Amino acid sequence: MIPDKLAAVLKKQKYRFAGKNQHSLVKICQYTKDSIIKGSWCYKNQFYGIKSNRCLQCTVVPFCFNKCVFCWRAQPGEIEVDMDSIKIDKWDDPEEIIEEMILAQRKLLSGLGGHPHADKKLWIEAQDPKHVALSVLGEPIVYPKMPELLKAFHKRGMSTFIVTAGGSPSAIENLINNKTLPTQLYLSMSSYDKESFNLIVRPNSPDGWERYLASLKLLKEAGKFTRTVIRMTIIKDSNMAHPEKYAELIKMGNPDYVEVKAYMALGFSRNRIGPLGMPLHDEIVEFAKKLAKETGYIYTDEHKPSRIVLLCRDEKAKKNRIIDFSKIK
Repeated sequence: MIPDKLAAVLKKQKYRFAGKNQHSLVKICQYTKDSIIKGSWCYKNQFYGIKSNRCLQCTVVPFCFNKCVFCWRAQPGEIEVDMDSIKIDKWDDPEEIIEEMILAQRKLLSGLGGHPHADKKLWIEAQDPKHVALSVLGEPIVYPKMPELLKAFHKRGMSTFIVTAGGSPSAIENLINNKTLPTQLYLSMSSYDKESFNLIVRPNSPDGWERYLASLKLLKEAGKFTRTVIRMTIIKDSNMAHPEKYAELIKMGNPDYVEVKAYMALGFSRNRIGPLGMPLHDEIVEFAKKLAKETGYIYTDEHKPSRIVLLCRDEKAKKNRIIDFSKIK
């Protein structure tokens, strides 16, 4: 399971485990804290109507298929643990995971209730999360009971976002075949061809690019059943180029939305890239406008604190971008 040294590092980074087999973790997003204390909200609130104070940031699979240069998580060689050696022999059941995740969230938030600037109403609301972001660590989409987990979250009236890096197209296909998908399915994008993919994403397998392309095609299929998003991570003087090549990939996936986001120097990525790799918001705006021109997508919104721009596929996607939570099922 999780090696003791890695568990100690994760706990120090303020992750909390959920479930007896320790493959699920919760971590409070900074925007969840800021929404309660400072009244500042995540871009997902502005773009899609997600309330930051009620967002549960978590994962059910802590390992990944890639070693992305921009990732803020620790990678092999950066801590005294071989991340690739993690093996999960037993998987916890969805209901057990959900109950323990909510309890972990409450414990992590407990100290905020006494903060002098805390909005008590928002803090009380935060005890009952209504949105799940399966994205904080690893590749959660490969959890073998993911359809059941999504159904359990939705039964509680909780919206779900899954972010995948595209290393397991079969996991996306599994959700489609089970006709159970998250409220919004994300596919990460940070490269425009195989060469840039191998340099930036650094897949563990030699067919990583081919797997990614297969996931991109499946994203289009998933779009028949749920909302889909391509989330781009743009690094200055690295992958902020060739909008026409990105456009070809975006058209292949045909997502409802494209998020064009600046790389931020956080966590362990500071040792790999650092602040010089962070584009300014104006640079992201300029690049997003080029992408909009190449793809025909509509430049719709921007969130300056996060250095991110939202592009919508068409007027229908633009009109429906705020999630109707009454239809979560």
